[in-house]
Amino acid sequence: MANQSSRLDQIFAALADPTRRAIVMRLCDGEASVGELADPFDMALPSFMKHIHVLETSGLVQSEKSGRVRTCRLGPDALLGAEDWFQQQRAVWEARLDRFEAYVMKLKKERAGTKRQSRTTKRKGS
Repeated sequence: MANQSSRLDQIFAALADPTRRAIVMRLCDGEASVGELADPFDMALPSFMKHIHVLETSGLVQSEKSGRVRTCRLGPDALLGAEDWFQQQRAVWEARLDRFEAYVMKLKKERAGTKRQSRTTKRKGS
């Protein structure tokens, strides 16, 4: 469980940066060389490589070097842990909202019952 939490922390930390999110989005279209990935960004290659390293450490990106060219591709299983976490959170919040809705409905019924009793009491007293 702690290992899963650490992995999830790495994924969210990697995705917290807009440059890294842009890299991941670009890789959704298919693999690309580091040079192709770095081209749209106004930064030195060593700085860009730090982003690639963070993405590799989190498992979001895998790379392979062939000669002088490093090619990157998405690590498809990396987002499964994040997806599971989001589904768990959705279930928790849906249950909370269901309980809240039930509570509101209970209050409405109680309020309606109180109004009926006060009308009946007023009629009897008239």
